[in-house]
Amino acid sequence: METLIVHPGNKEQSEALKTFMKAFKIAFEEEKSVYDPEFVEMIKQGDKDLKAGKGVKVDIDNLWK
Repeated sequence: METLIVHPGNKEQSEALKTFMKAFKIAFEEEKSVYDPEFVEMIKQGDKDLKAGKGVKVDIDNLWK
């Protein structure tokens, strides 16, 4: 046996996967995220922005002045 970890991109994909696994009698477990989905999306957007060169660099020496 092997364990598969899937990451559905949205609610529709999640529901489709659950329906498929139930139809084929495949055992699965659900883990709910402890984080607010809006917060997670905000963090992901921040990462994308940084990779795209958006953002402000702050000199450490100037943080306390």
